[in-house]
Amino acid sequence: MKKRLFTLLFIAVSAATIIAQDNDDTYTKALKYKTEYKYKEAFPLFQVLVKSDSNNVNYLQNASYCYSKYGYYHVTGETQKIKFYQSAEYLAKKAIKVNEKSADAHYVYAMALGRINENASSKQKIANAKLIKSQVDRAIELNPKLAGAYHIFGRWHRTIANFSAIEKAMINSFFGGVPQGGSFDDAVKSFMVAVSLEPKFLMHQYELAQTYYDMGKKAEAKVWAKKVTEGAANNEDDLKAKKESELLLGKL
Repeated sequence: MKKRLFTLLFIAVSAATIIAQDNDDTYTKALKYKTEYKYKEAFPLFQVLVKSDSNNVNYLQNASYCYSKYGYYHVTGETQKIKFYQSAEYLAKKAIKVNEKSADAHYVYAMALGRINENASSKQKIANAKLIKSQVDRAIELNPKLAGAYHIFGRWHRTIANFSAIEKAMINSFFGGVPQGGSFDDAVKSFMVAVSLEPKFLMHQYELAQTYYDMGKKAEAKVWAKKVTEGAANNEDDLKAKKESELLLGKL
C-alpha cells in the first residue's frame, strides 16, 4: 500500500514538473513574440497559459494586453472587438487582485478601458475617464519608466481636452466635475516622455503629431508626422502610425 502511494505521489510530482516546464517554455516563447510586437503569434500562447494557471499575474496581464492588441488588429466587427476588450478588462482586473503592486496589471487595465471607450457612448467615456486616470497614475507610480502608461495618459489628456461643451456639462452634472488635468499641454508632456522612453516606437510620435494638430500647432504637427513617415516600421503599430501620419500630412 505504501509503495503504491509513493508511486502515485511520484507520478503526480513528475507530471506537475513537466507541466511547469512546459509552461515556462511556452511563456518564454509567448513573451518573445510580444516583445517583438507579434500579437497574432503571442495571443494563443497566452490563452493557453491562462487556462493552465489563472492565478499567475504574468500570464494574466500579458494575456490582457494581447486581447486588446489582437482584438484591435485582427478581429473584425465592433461587437466582436468589444468582446475581446471586455476579456482584456476582466483579465487585467484579475491580475490586479493577484498582485496590486504590478504596474503592468494597472497599465493593461487602463488599455482595455481605453479600447472600450473608442466605441462607447459619451456617458460611458465619461464614466471611465476617472478610472483610466487612476489606473495610469498607479502604473506610473509603480514603474516611472513604463512608456505605454505615458502613452495612454497622453491620449487621456487629449480626450478630456477635446470634450465638447455638452460632454463637459454632463461630467459636471453626473460625475462631480471634470477630472483633474486633461489639457493639451499635459498630453504633449506625456507623449514626449513616452517618446524618450521608446524612441523607435512610431505610435508615440504619431500621437504627439495628432495632439499638436488638435492644438492648432500645424508646424509642430508636420515635423512629428514627417518623422513617423520617415521612420522604420517594425510592427503593426508602426505601420498604422505611418498610415495615420500620411493622412495627417494630407490635412496639413
